[in-house]
Amino acid sequence: MQLHFYNSLTRKQEPFTPLDAKRVRFYTCGPTVYNFAHIGNFRAYVFEDILRRTLKFAGYDVCQVMNLTDVDDKTIRGARENHVSLNAYTQPYKDAFFEDLKTLHIESAEFYPAATDPKYIQKMIALVETLIAKGLAYKSDDGSVYFKVAAFPNYGKLSRLDRSTLRSGVRINNDEYEKEGVGDFAVWKAWDPADGDVVWDAPFGRGRPGWHLECSAMGMDLLGETFDLHTGGIDNLFPHHENEIAQAEGATGKPFVHTWMHCAHLRVGGEKMSKSLGNFYTLRDLLAKGCTGREIRYVLLQGQYRQPLNFTFSGLDDARKAFERIDGFVARLNSCHAAQQPAPFAGTFLAQFSDAMADDLNLPEAFAALFGLIREGNAALDKNEPVGGVMEALQSIDRVLGVIFWNNAKSDAEIPADIQQLLNNRAQARAEKRWADSDTLRDKLRDSGWDVRDSKDGQTLKRIPR
Repeated sequence: MQLHFYNSLTRKQEPFTPLDAKRVRFYTCGPTVYNFAHIGNFRAYVFEDILRRTLKFAGYDVCQVMNLTDVDDKTIRGARENHVSLNAYTQPYKDAFFEDLKTLHIESAEFYPAATDPKYIQKMIALVETLIAKGLAYKSDDGSVYFKVAAFPNYGKLSRLDRSTLRSGVRINNDEYEKEGVGDFAVWKAWDPADGDVVWDAPFGRGRPGWHLECSAMGMDLLGETFDLHTGGIDNLFPHHENEIAQAEGATGKPFVHTWMHCAHLRVGGEKMSKSLGNFYTLRDLLAKGCTGREIRYVLLQGQYRQPLNFTFSGLDDARKAFERIDGFVARLNSCHAAQQPAPFAGTFLAQFSDAMADDLNLPEAFAALFGLIREGNAALDKNEPVGGVMEALQSIDRVLGVIFWNNAKSDAEIPADIQQLLNNRAQARAEKRWADSDTLRDKLRDSGWDVRDSKDGQTLKRIPR
């Protein structure tokens, strides 16, 4: 199965060939945990889940990293306004995010690094030191360290930035800004009284990392200096992803990421989502209105990921009707007594589905294949004709879509977030040959009710019967 993806870096669709023939390493920009994630965020996370599942469907092992931004301008401001520590402010939103992932049957990534983890803070400090040593970053009068955009000739290659618009001597201390305001950006922000106790010591001064620095450091630490895929919403393309490239490639002199993939915005009722318009919804808001995770996931799967998606409540009604059709067909298959010789159409529609997903995750064509399979399957059942292989085709399709066998879904998204993190930490300990740490983590998992076994294919986790 040859996959083809649209690469935001080259602006064209290309055959996807991972650096490792059997394993794909990819990074996804996760939540900034200053509030509950909204459905626009989950449009991106569901797209990334479909990408992950498609890679596995194509036969690849996957190592996915999704970061948790728990220190930036917004999280610090929220902690200050609520008179609590940064961790006390962000932890409830981290917990809520993992609960929301389960609600939408989004598979767990292998790693969820948090920016405030001491290990990664040290990686960020080391990255800043490298940039300073190479003349790509400098300490300013205000004590912050800035990336010198003019000193990196490839700056702007992802966003197609016109370098003639670069303004000499302009510095940007905010995490987010527009192309019109491009200039040297902060990789390390000097401590400010408003930061309170959110501060770390570094050779170049006390402060905290810039938002863009976090992803460069964590991505390279967990996936290597060059890896296969980096994904996110289109709003991350500039300045965030552009700055990630500058920092990483400036430090290593190597390509940072082979393929960049971005999903388009979600609109609600045909308009940009906004609290002032009353069309701003978190996942919890929709659940409180009686929607289900299955219905929401189905709606977020509609459309090609590079095209804007319009979320409507009538779309949720359409999802319910689709599930009546899907569930009714599955029930008929389970209870039918038709001959079970192979149905020739089963392989045909499964191949159509595979071709659609290989074509840059073409979900409209993929759903067309699914409902074509159901249409032909119902017709065969009506005539008492063979339907052998149809259930297996549905199961294969649902490995990617994750909406057909909802009540019986057995994905690692059902593993509690804290258990998944212990498992991820143990995998890293084994990779680094820290056997004592690996044994300690195995014991913690067992004490929590989970048995972990090792094989040539990796770790297998099973709940211990009580």
